Amino acid sequence: MTNALADIPLKTIRDGDASLGDYAGKVALVVNVASKCGLTAQYEGLEALYRAYRDRGFVVLGFPANDFAAQEPGANEEIETFCTTNFGVDFPMFAKVTVVGSEKHPLYAALTAAAPTARGDAQSFRDRLKSYGMTPNPEPEVLWNFEKFLIGKDGAVIARFTPTTTPDDAELVGAIEAALAA
Repeated sequence: MTNALADIPLKTIRDGDASLGDYAGKVALVVNVASKCGLTAQYEGLEALYRAYRDRGFVVLGFPANDFAAQEPGANEEIETFCTTNFGVDFPMFAKVTVVGSEKHPLYAALTAAAPTARGDAQSFRDRLKSYGMTPNPEPEVLWNFEKFLIGKDGAVIARFTPTTTPDDAELVGAIEAALAA
């Protein structure tokens, strides 16, 4: 990765120093994840994507966040155990971050600035949240857990996908394949 995203300091889930620069030249899918969400089953699909494309230079990067209905309450060690035990997650996981609001991690500030609008049906999900008495975040804020940002080999954000865009969605998979071929 050759841009400012690459230089943002990160912590791995085991508290090691990291950055997106560690994945220079790869296509990355950055996902804010949560263990107690209705979308948590996406871990399985994310791991399948990672396994299918990692030998071609693709990586999924999971960022636990507790910003939405307290659906990621655990400590990093608990999150890692949950992911590996329940979903066989082998893709890189990072320390819990904040993805919305005034305490938003610099990575998510940069991602949302680079891609302020998500592909997919965000309005249906917003309506669903409203039906539960919740106030959805306006764009460009992250809407919910499992929002996805696709980053190209050059470190530029290619696309952003809604939380309900599943890992096997044809548009997402097509975007990954196009980025790998670029």
